[in-house]
Amino acid sequence: MLPLIAVRRLILWSLVAQAGVSVPFTSIGQGTRSGIQDARAVVVRSPVEWRTLWKEHDTAPPPDDDFSQVIVLGVFLGTKPTAGFSVQITSVTAKGTSAVVEVVEGKPRPGMMTAQVLTSPFHLVTVPRQFESVEFKKIEKD
Repeated sequence: MLPLIAVRRLILWSLVAQAGVSVPFTSIGQGTRSGIQDARAVVVRSPVEWRTLWKEHDTAPPPDDDFSQVIVLGVFLGTKPTAGFSVQITSVTAKGTSAVVEVVEGKPRPGMMTAQVLTSPFHLVTVPRQFESVEFKKIEKD
């Protein structure tokens, strides 16, 4: 039989896990020039997956990450016709063994002057390696 304090901690942890807890993340790359031309969200769990993704994304050597400790989450908007597009991972929330990743996409306002150049916005972050599943959720920007 569990002591009362242990039962209380289990109940509290269960409530916290259901409500969601903010997870710290580290940005490892963000910009408007990716070699990835199709829109996608990615979860990278191994060095092999990381090297494969990075080779498609950039010609420089990939940043080193310890995949025994972290996973990489990424959002790529794909090729856009002008400047003024952006993407940002704004929060990661843990709900049990799942993560919800909030993503804000920016785009030029109607009538806005933009450079006529192809862009490929992206954002890559690392989070602790604790999630079995990851859901990407687009948040509308004001």
